Amino acid sequence: MTTLTKTEDVPAPTESDAFLSVRDLRVQFSTEDGIVKAVDGLSFDLKRGQTLGIVGESGSGKSVTNLTVLGLHNPRTTNITGSIRLDGQEVTDLKDKELETLRGNKMAMIFQDALTALSPYYTIGRQISEPFRKHTGASKKEARDRAIEMLGKVGIPDPKRRVDDYPHQFSGGMRQRAMIAMSLVCNPELLIADEPTTALDVTVQAQILDLLKDLQQEFGSAIIMITHDLGVVANMADDLLVMYAGRAVERGTVREVLQKPSHPYTVGLLRSMPSLTSDVNEPLTPIPGSPPSLLNPPPGCAFSARCSYTDLVAGGLCTSERPHLADGRAAACHLTAEQKQQAFFETIQPRLG
Repeated sequence: MTTLTKTEDVPAPTESDAFLSVRDLRVQFSTEDGIVKAVDGLSFDLKRGQTLGIVGESGSGKSVTNLTVLGLHNPRTTNITGSIRLDGQEVTDLKDKELETLRGNKMAMIFQDALTALSPYYTIGRQISEPFRKHTGASKKEARDRAIEMLGKVGIPDPKRRVDDYPHQFSGGMRQRAMIAMSLVCNPELLIADEPTTALDVTVQAQILDLLKDLQQEFGSAIIMITHDLGVVANMADDLLVMYAGRAVERGTVREVLQKPSHPYTVGLLRSMPSLTSDVNEPLTPIPGSPPSLLNPPPGCAFSARCSYTDLVAGGLCTSERPHLADGRAAACHLTAEQKQQAFFETIQPRLG
């Protein structure tokens, strides 16, 4: 059974706080093998009209975090603690019907795979118009007109004809555009984009990202961009949150994090990324090893088993004490600023151009 509680040490946000405020969020799943700590003490803020990029390997907790914000979890197997405030309203206290009122209206999500997210049994127009009718009480004609309008906004040619097509009649890029139209049909104030450009070619990818930026300017939405692609983050986001093993390990503006990373995991992600300024024959440097099991995460730094710099930290702190992530520009790492500069900043700078 889902436990929805708020930790006592989480300060109550004020009216001046960000549009979305997450504090000490913990999400655990009950499985046959034990309790999976999918999200472990996550905090972040997002302002209106701003974009927060969340990056990390598969299983780092990115998607779970945002599905929790939307209230999309199995109540029988999920335990949630912490605070999620949307425009000052505590979301974790809401009942299912109250969450349904918010979803699609005040907050919406662009899912990773439009082909599986869209129903093959209904037309594109019906799938866009139904949430509009539900949340606004519009007539069928008004909702259909709105669906046509949104298809036009996302760049679908001849929207009056294509509104009656089924998902299989759309290309991959057009299906993704239709998903965006469905997400934005009620002008949500929070838009969560989960790998919105996965499996799309680079030309279509650029079009989708430009479309999201244009629509954000038009509607003033706050956007959370979940991705593995640091290039997408650099192009889209204002702020960046790096997650590893259910924890936030680094945060700051996109420029700060990408130009001067402060956590070995962030450095590893950047080193594994190709650069336009480097030799085409230069091999990429993958991060060795695998992420830890979230059934039994390590007591210290979750990245310590894969980190090349633990020998620089005295007293075995990396394996025994969990590093704290401070507010603002910060990294959860026991290395000092001088050690980071000497150890990896100079080696990553050429790749950043």
